[in-house]
Amino acid sequence: MTRVLIVDDHRLFRSGVRAELGDSIEVVGEAEDVDSAVKAITELQPDVVLLDVHMPGGGGQEVLRRVLGSGSQVRFLALSVSDAAEDVIGVIRGGARGYVTKNISGKELTDAIRRVSEGDAVFSPRLAGFVLDAFASSEAPPIDPELDSLTQREREVLRLIARGYAYKEIAKELFISVKTVETHVSSVLRKLQLSNRHELSRWATARRLV
Repeated sequence: MTRVLIVDDHRLFRSGVRAELGDSIEVVGEAEDVDSAVKAITELQPDVVLLDVHMPGGGGQEVLRRVLGSGSQVRFLALSVSDAAEDVIGVIRGGARGYVTKNISGKELTDAIRRVSEGDAVFSPRLAGFVLDAFASSEAPPIDPELDSLTQREREVLRLIARGYAYKEIAKELFISVKTVETHVSSVLRKLQLSNRHELSRWATARRLV
């Protein structure tokens, strides 16, 4: 049976994944941030790590850097709410074997884990194009100082705002409180020097973040 470690900063989500996998996959442990993830991977040596992209301590890319940089052969499957090209490409370049979004079904996730454990690369259908385009091009992505000023969580909130989500819907999607959503929106508006969510939507659309 494939042995899996779940890395995500939301306890309820980790519990939900464990329940969805049922008895078909052996969940050997959980971790909620970069440091605990690296420690658990080193100690438990799972076959596959289900890795969230955005977490305290540097996110999924930092976990990949520290674990794979030490010579570990463990395989990583990114599992994230984000379907942004820069997130997908970042973790794949960091060494992950696949990337699926959190709306995946339990059966599909089980299949993806098994395929990654066998050495396959697995992507949600829409995301495969990002990876192909990125590795087909020798050009580095353009630097966007304004976008780079935002934290990963602020980018997630911005993307959902641009898609027309209400604050309550964003809170549910990202497993955070409405108050936290409001704080992130205020921070984004301040950093980008914008006035309201309509301007945020136009800004995000112009950069193809939606």
